[in-house]
Amino acid sequence: MFKRMKEDIEVVFEQDPAARSYVEVILTYSGLHAIWAHRVAHSFYKKKLFFIARVISQVSRFFTGIEIHPGATIGRRFFIDHGMGVVIGETCEIGDNVTVYQGVTLGGTGKEKGKRHPTIKDNALIATGAKVLGSITVGENSKIGAGSVVLRDVPSNSTVVGIPGRVVIQDGVKIKKDLNHSDLPDPVADRCSAIEEKIHLLEAEIVRLKTEGVEKENVNSTL
Repeated sequence: MFKRMKEDIEVVFEQDPAARSYVEVILTYSGLHAIWAHRVAHSFYKKKLFFIARVISQVSRFFTGIEIHPGATIGRRFFIDHGMGVVIGETCEIGDNVTVYQGVTLGGTGKEKGKRHPTIKDNALIATGAKVLGSITVGENSKIGAGSVVLRDVPSNSTVVGIPGRVVIQDGVKIKKDLNHSDLPDPVADRCSAIEEKIHLLEAEIVRLKTEGVEKENVNSTL
């Protein structure tokens, strides 16, 4: 247990340059507190002590602003940055070395039974305000851009942006966990630019046809 706790603290120093000391991290990092509380709640949940598990998770939610259902399965070195507003559903499965930012929702899409929350594979990163909904899978080494809404499976080694989320394949190259939130590809803007370019071409073609028509009329009137 203490080895896992030390590992949780170390990942904070790796991921957050604002972390200065062990005392500061242990006492003030709500994401760390939420993960530790979840481990306790999850152990009760596995023993079918559901009420105690939910009480622990709700107390943790009250103090941290992070809601993790005790049924969720979370791997090692999970890091929640800031964390306020993070919601993780009951059947969610999270691998190792996953990072999520504030406002992230790993939720369901309705009242369906069984596996209804996402599976997040190892080394994934989910940025601020992203919503990953339904029984889908986010592949290894993938990134979900800030504010994205993901409703379909995400391949490994890829980046997703937009509403609904669109995948930008990275040609199988492993993506580093240093997502620049201000420099994301925008497929919607790219599509609008392509449409605008086609409109300009059509306008030019219309002008050309009108010019040819006028010239033909002039020739006919001269004859």
